[in-house]
Amino acid sequence: MSSSSWLRRRVETALQHGFQHAYETVKVHPRDYLLQLQAAHGLPISSFQGVFSAPIESLDEIAAGSIRAGMKLAAAEGAGLGLFGLLALVPDLSILAGITMRTIQKLSLIYGFEYNTDEEVAELWIAAASAAGVDVGRELLEKEVVNRVVPRAIRAIALQGGAEVSEKLAGRLIPIVSSALGAGLNFYFVRAWGVRAQSHFREKHLQRRERMLNGGIEPEARRALLGE
Repeated sequence: MSSSSWLRRRVETALQHGFQHAYETVKVHPRDYLLQLQAAHGLPISSFQGVFSAPIESLDEIAAGSIRAGMKLAAAEGAGLGLFGLLALVPDLSILAGITMRTIQKLSLIYGFEYNTDEEVAELWIAAASAAGVDVGRELLEKEVVNRVVPRAIRAIALQGGAEVSEKLAGRLIPIVSSALGAGLNFYFVRAWGVRAQSHFREKHLQRRERMLNGGIEPEARRALLGE
């Protein structure tokens, strides 16, 4: 096995473990994040349904800020662990996966999509796969299916992520330069995946907003959306 193939396999394994761990333990709690959107960003909403009546420009600005925050955190983490070269590969990518997943969760909530039910969790991971640049397909999103959708999405994300970063990681064999490389790699990883996730959720948001404007909601909610 060539060194590049070995490295790619290590990256894929580390990302798969990282995203699996993120799925099990890392979660942005919707209720807490709703309070943050109200207090820190001044959104006059009482539920995530309310974001569909908020100016889309405001949501885009909050989303961009969330991506930037994730990028900075990932860069700081990459710079620190990068000092140890490939010895820190597995913990580095595991932490990076957690930062990336939390960023995607925040973007989901910003555009009004919670993940409290099994169906919503499956949708979140399909969005994460979309952010990785892969299509895991549209299976029937029923409760008994979510346990198949999520592992499939995680495998697809790991394969794509491995292809994106394995070649760039070769420089981490030299600890002196690996700190800067780790910071830069993590920074652009979160930016690229964050931008793709934002595009996914923004498109879904606009589609639902259009349906709501066309009468697909209760009259009271429709009046609130139109500002009547």
